[in-house]
Amino acid sequence: MARKKLWIDNTTKNKNLKGKTFIVTGANSGVGLETTRQLIKQGAHVVMACRRVEAGEKVAEAFKSLRGSYEVMKLDLADLESVRGFVKKFLGKYNTLYGLDCNAGMVSMGREVTRTKDGFEMSIGVSYFGHFLLTESLLDILKKSAPSRIVLLSSCVHAGRPDNRPYVHLDDLNYKKRVYNAMHAYSEAKVANVLYALELSRRLEGTNVSAFSVHPGWARSNFGKENTFMRIISPIMAPFIRSMTDSNEESAQTSLNCLISDEAVKHSGSYFSQSSVLYRDKACKDGGWPLTSPNPHAKDIKVAKDLVNKTYKIVGL
Repeated sequence: MARKKLWIDNTTKNKNLKGKTFIVTGANSGVGLETTRQLIKQGAHVVMACRRVEAGEKVAEAFKSLRGSYEVMKLDLADLESVRGFVKKFLGKYNTLYGLDCNAGMVSMGREVTRTKDGFEMSIGVSYFGHFLLTESLLDILKKSAPSRIVLLSSCVHAGRPDNRPYVHLDDLNYKKRVYNAMHAYSEAKVANVLYALELSRRLEGTNVSAFSVHPGWARSNFGKENTFMRIISPIMAPFIRSMTDSNEESAQTSLNCLISDEAVKHSGSYFSQSSVLYRDKACKDGGWPLTSPNPHAKDIKVAKDLVNKTYKIVGL
């Protein structure tokens, strides 16, 4: 059964963002594209951080008539050297950053583990490690630009189910010891982002920089399009998929709320969620801005601190 969707209010939707710079990763498709579109409509300048620059340039043609502006820049989150190059280029051109939307993600549906250029398991490598290095490298400009915001995309899958809650394996984040399971890896990556937002919020207290984790919805986008199995079943399952998923515009609402609403900053560190029938916990299905995660492993500040400290070493900070 479809659930009522959460939408930003008119005050937020009409807020003047002229003069404010945002970065949106994975901005050339899906949720990232719709988030970017709305920000530019409201006058913002958006740096579209894309793995495929040509794809970003192509879709951005539609933004030329909008109020704001954009620039497409190369960013491959599966390559830490690319992340460092992006940061260097951005800081060389921009003096302020109002919002960082860590939107890009990757899920591998294969039976065998796939790895990033730096040897990380692909899901956590792109969703968490790449965004961690990006975020930490931009904290100074975010603080200088305060009030500013950081949004980290998680997913309802981070919640798991009551009898099986995912958690980060601090002793084996990259599946070097464990038997690989693609969905487990994806779930753990999304737990990591909830924990990172929690730790960031505590660390940034008093700086006027807010951090959030979000479940945008189960977007009807090209997420998973590079996986052969997903490409095959999508047309067959289209009616079912449509009933269970959200449009990209619906899925962008939670990110937009955290990036620009006046209300969100009262809940830094919190998890925000679009409604979703895919939650295993009935109390979560209607979503919430914010929503208390049902997963105790995603609310453990000690684990969050341990994860961040370990990640500093892993990414070379």
